[in-house]
Amino acid sequence: MAHTASTPPSLASRPRKRLRISLTPLIDVVFILLVFFMLASSFLDWRSIELTSAGRPGGAPGVEGALLVELTPEGPRLSGERLNLASLGARLTSRVATKPDQRVLIRPVAGVDMQRMVTLLDTIAAAGITDIALMPGGG
Repeated sequence: MAHTASTPPSLASRPRKRLRISLTPLIDVVFILLVFFMLASSFLDWRSIELTSAGRPGGAPGVEGALLVELTPEGPRLSGERLNLASLGARLTSRVATKPDQRVLIRPVAGVDMQRMVTLLDTIAAAGITDIALMPGGG
């Protein structure tokens, strides 16, 4: 059967058009997701903790009159006496009332995690002490 002008050509004889995949919708979705996650994420307010080293020569003043707080895995010890954080804070607050420039030395024992150190620093700062020094850790 011959192909005439009135009969449509078969699908096999038509030239195929190459499909083009547009990347524009994909790029749009990526940018929308980027904006969404930037707006939905929380940016933490990081605080820095300033400490002086008690063992630095010529830097910080001497250890005379300073209170020694030893941080152990079981809890803090003030001048050798084991206390919980609340009673340590109360003692430091009463000490600051009589001596506003009270210096506190912190000596962490090996094996103490950083969160305990930060909690202790917060307790000392809440008592009103600003002169805090970190001593090399004990064994």
